[in-house]
Amino acid sequence: MRLAKKVALITGAGSGIGRESALLFAKEGAQVVVCDVNATGGQQTVDQIQAAGGTATFVQADVSQAAEAKAMIEAAESTYGQLNVLFNNAGIFHGGDNSVLDTEEDIWELTINVNLKGVFLGCKYGIPALQRAGGGSIINTASFVAVMGAATPQIAYTASKGGVLAMTREIAVEFARQNIRANSLCPGPVQTPLLDELMSDPARKHRRMVHIPPGRLAQATEIANAALFLASDESSYVNGATFLVDGGISAAYVTPE
Repeated sequence: MRLAKKVALITGAGSGIGRESALLFAKEGAQVVVCDVNATGGQQTVDQIQAAGGTATFVQADVSQAAEAKAMIEAAESTYGQLNVLFNNAGIFHGGDNSVLDTEEDIWELTINVNLKGVFLGCKYGIPALQRAGGGSIINTASFVAVMGAATPQIAYTASKGGVLAMTREIAVEFARQNIRANSLCPGPVQTPLLDELMSDPARKHRRMVHIPPGRLAQATEIANAALFLASDESSYVNGATFLVDGGISAAYVTPE
């Protein structure tokens, strides 16, 4: 098993990429701390892991709140004795996130607080735990829009993910000699209920899909497999990377309609 004897904490694990990663990490032998602000979704993930014979516990946490971020790390150590993998995956995309000219300040602040501050707090409290364990892997979910402009305006989300990318690079450099690796996982558009809703407008869907070389969205399981590689010892010399899992979007100048 690729994560045997490792303890992994995953935020946003109540659905989507986080849930699929939690299921996969547990299947590969990890003891998983499932964190989510949504208690129902988080507990469902734990139930699925346990039904499959894995080990997991749920901790409810709003990653944008320092006390709750600190508590989730403490829960990992108190429950399983250590922390080896920190996957800061929780994030939001607000339906009102649009052009810099139109996006309201409260939407900007909410998005930055969850997507960027949440990763900062996860690292702030999680890195000492990794140090106590003798090292480990940090995976921070950014996005392909951290390296290129989005096809449709989404200024707060794009800015938040760009911040995650820059912050991860600095953390990777600072802690490399303490056997701690940090990498940014940058998915392309992933099939989720939220994205389905955003693409309910045919014009908006076309505007996005025309830029995706394979002509389809990613599945959460595909992103989870990339996260598993970054979590495992197989990626022991991968540090400070911008790990793009975008189907070639960032490589393409234009895709024929």
